[in-house]
Amino acid sequence: MTTHGGFEPVFCTVVPPHVLDKLARNDDPAVSGPAQRTLVRDSQLRGLRRVTTEFGLAAVPPAKAPSDQPLRTLYDCAHGTDLPGAKVRAEGQDPGQDATVNRAYTGLGATFDLYLKAYQRHSIDGDGLPLDASVHYDEGYNNAFWNGEQMVFGDGDGEIFVDFTNSVDVIGHELTHGVTQYTANLTYYRQPGALNESMSDVFGSLIKQYTLGQTAAEADWLIGAGILAPGVTGTALRSMKAPGTAYDDDVLGKDPQPATMDDFVTTGRDNGGVHINSGIPNHAFYLVATALGGYAWEKAGQIWYDALTGGRLPSDASFAKFAKLTVKVARERFGDGGEEFQAVQKAWEQVGVRTL
Repeated sequence: MTTHGGFEPVFCTVVPPHVLDKLARNDDPAVSGPAQRTLVRDSQLRGLRRVTTEFGLAAVPPAKAPSDQPLRTLYDCAHGTDLPGAKVRAEGQDPGQDATVNRAYTGLGATFDLYLKAYQRHSIDGDGLPLDASVHYDEGYNNAFWNGEQMVFGDGDGEIFVDFTNSVDVIGHELTHGVTQYTANLTYYRQPGALNESMSDVFGSLIKQYTLGQTAAEADWLIGAGILAPGVTGTALRSMKAPGTAYDDDVLGKDPQPATMDDFVTTGRDNGGVHINSGIPNHAFYLVATALGGYAWEKAGQIWYDALTGGRLPSDASFAKFAKLTVKVARERFGDGGEEFQAVQKAWEQVGVRTL
């Protein structure tokens, strides 16, 4: 993986820094302590990712798996921070006593299945990349991340967040950062960074829908619905259906995501608001999927997948560049003037992104 425009290599977490910042300032040490430790750990990991990428120290991936089936390996960090940890489950082994390990194993398989069966993509890199994941990372770690090579899951602090393997869309979200890394490699900054995050939300949601056999109308369009602790006033980390409504909690704060360009957030934090402004392309996808109906991975998902992986999306793509490409792809795959083409054009118009 290469860097773009001098920005740091991609280290992608599901919980945005602005959420952790809010928690870190809370008066209750049971809330602020884990958040502060998570922020420090994430900062350290971003620095480590820069070193391993820029100086060629990234681990060489193991031998490739057969392309028609996943090769999953699960590790247990036992609340430490040395990766990957102790090997606890290999591909094909029966479930063990640890529900977290079992959920991670299943989620890796669900992600592999969606990409293979819907898009004929053989694992994250398209060439059978083994899927490695570590669970029980650190003490009270309030995040899950893709570090360019593997998935890592924290258990949460029990106060605000719980086990990050509870939501299959979180697993799919993080692994999709790997798909983006191996294809368009969208720069993790400002609009291309928000597109990077949005791609992960889109396919994370599709993985959940595919696993549950849900149509676009049946889906909840929530990201991270299972990772908020019972006392939190909210439903998830993000809502693609209604960005800005996922949570409104005295401790967690209010979901800041905009649904349209009218409310685009300009900020120097969070790599230029990558987790915030992703609400705009997220909502555009939701509008396309629900307009077309049926299973969202078949038409809307295919258009987004073609745009991401087709070699025509530049790493510094703006929302407008991506939107124009999806319109072009919809025309190429489904025909000019068809319902797919019209739905894509209309959705981007509704969120305030020009395609003409």
